[in-house]
Amino acid sequence: MSETLNYWLVIVGILFVLLNIAAFLIWVERRMLALWQDRLGPNRAGPFGLLIILADTLKLFFKEDWIPPFADRHVFVIAPAVIVISVLLSFAIIPFAPAIQIVDLNIGLLFFLGMSSLGVYSIVLGGWASNNKYSLLGALRGASQMISYEVFMGLSLMGVVMLSGSFSLRTIVEAQKDYWFVLLQPVGFVIFFIAGIAETHRLPFDIPEAESELVAGFHSEYSGMKFGMFFIGEYLGITLISSITVALFFGGWLGPAFLPPLAWFAIKTAGFILFFILLRASLPRPRYDQLMEYGWKILLPLTLLNLLVTGGIILFLNQP
Repeated sequence: MSETLNYWLVIVGILFVLLNIAAFLIWVERRMLALWQDRLGPNRAGPFGLLIILADTLKLFFKEDWIPPFADRHVFVIAPAVIVISVLLSFAIIPFAPAIQIVDLNIGLLFFLGMSSLGVYSIVLGGWASNNKYSLLGALRGASQMISYEVFMGLSLMGVVMLSGSFSLRTIVEAQKDYWFVLLQPVGFVIFFIAGIAETHRLPFDIPEAESELVAGFHSEYSGMKFGMFFIGEYLGITLISSITVALFFGGWLGPAFLPPLAWFAIKTAGFILFFILLRASLPRPRYDQLMEYGWKILLPLTLLNLLVTGGIILFLNQP
């Protein structure tokens, strides 16, 4: 009975923390962008502008939740929920600490890749159901971008799988007690992180939204809490990619004993989240054709070369 209770406490605790992190990142992003761009940022609503989170939340709750009469109503309503559900399900396999993980799947990495591929349905269905040409263009861009970069994301992880001998994230973290895999797989890490930025369609890869070209892209017709769910899904996606990167390449919860394992995981993840925000503050958006060429002409050959070299070295070292 106590084990079942502890299991449900872990689930509720992780869900509570993740949803609050998604809200808190609204303030963090605005403050960090202001710092890096030499301006003030939110500083009037509460101490350090912290009540901007409450103001934004209340605005989304009380804003008119309008459904265009020309939209496909049922699909239009379902689309925002898809991205939130798929991202939250992906967190089930992440080991935050030795005793904090919802489920340790022996195919954890495959589950993560499967859930991340479901996120594309949210963008495609939302853009198509809006019955708006700008939304449809954003949906088509998002579909091709996410499907393309999933290929490089999956292949970039195969080096880690070969080194650890497992698809389980817990096993991968434990295999890094002597050295982090980023030292052995620097190319794989860079490609995975770039693909992760494209999967979350954050700047500089925010091609599906592209306000300067497509109004707001796939969510142009959304308002109220349905728009808020896209917003929450984006911040949860940032947290997910940061957490997975830490688990795969930076030793997960492993670190010196003067801090608890959960603290090490949180510190490393926070560093990657801040890096996501720094990219938004510093890099311009590429053209759509440049984005696709960069993936297929540069990242794919590099990924395959990294896979070939890693496999060759492992075979050479394991020779009798």
